[in-house]
Amino acid sequence: MATGILGGTFDPVHNAHLAMARTALEALALDKVVFLPTGAPHYRAPALASAAERVAMLRLAIAGEPRFTLDERELAPGHSGYTVDTLAGFAGRPVLLLGADQYAKFESWHRWREILARADLAVFARPGSAIAGGSARRVPFAPMDLSASAIRALVARGERIDGLVPPAVADYIARRRLYGHP
Repeated sequence: MATGILGGTFDPVHNAHLAMARTALEALALDKVVFLPTGAPHYRAPALASAAERVAMLRLAIAGEPRFTLDERELAPGHSGYTVDTLAGFAGRPVLLLGADQYAKFESWHRWREILARADLAVFARPGSAIAGGSARRVPFAPMDLSASAIRALVARGERIDGLVPPAVADYIARRRLYGHP
């Protein structure tokens, strides 16, 4: 079974994440895409929403797509947060799905050579990031100028996020008053 892994803080999950996953299913002939929310990443500030809130938003976003699953292992207490350690728990050789921005700094990742020994890489274009060199598969994808930080800023200003996140996620953010929702 061909499995793609899409990791991230998903703070919040948005339509570009879902479009990447759908594109990966078809372009890479995957059987499923696993959404893997990060715990405490070593490379950036922690998420604003709690792990439970991010998981709830992911569940809402992927509901109805049986080829999308959620894996919470990186949220477990004591997990290292390193991709190489996470991959050790996956059977076979999964495909790690990366945006061009992350791929550009991939060689700075903890034990990146071991990641290459355990997984294949597939890279999606992202505005402002070039895909250069390496052995990763390029996934044809029309870049979407959409980011979780921009969505959080819109929410904090009281602006609508319709069309940027699934409706159920927008409702959840409003109900829980996340990201400074007025």
